[in-house]
Amino acid sequence: MAFNTKVDVADTELEENEAVVAEAEDVTLEDEALVEAESDTDEDDEEADESEDSLTYNGVIEKIVAMATREVPHVLGMKGNLMHFVQEQFGAENLTKGVTVEVTDDNRVVVNISVIIEYGAYAPAIFDDVKARVTERLAAMTGLEVAGVNLRIEDVITPEEYEHRTSQHE
Repeated sequence: MAFNTKVDVADTELEENEAVVAEAEDVTLEDEALVEAESDTDEDDEEADESEDSLTYNGVIEKIVAMATREVPHVLGMKGNLMHFVQEQFGAENLTKGVTVEVTDDNRVVVNISVIIEYGAYAPAIFDDVKARVTERLAAMTGLEVAGVNLRIEDVITPEEYEHRTSQHE
């Protein structure tokens, strides 16, 4: 009978060892699942890091639009708001005067421009030139697509009158 007892003890120890091995395998599987979950999280973090990249222009779009607009023949100047007028009175030159930009949901831009044009010039032709030049410059320099251009003609004056007005502000 002692023999059977030893066998029972051995069987019990074997069963306990098998249980420990099974638990170890379960832990290993859980650890592998945890490692896979962590690596998935790391991949998600890497993707999040990639999607967090950004390129910001901070007023550069307005400046590009203003400079492109000033290049168009018969555009004498830009017409800003009261804030631009006050800045000019204190000697600050505001290159974005007369320009506002709105970004659409699909990351295109709508450009609003207020200009002073030369008396006698054909306004529709100026509009076409401004639109073409602004669209081309923004695409070339920023890669942004222009969804629309709104040109507001604030004044029509002779080049001499414009020169006189601007010299008074200096």
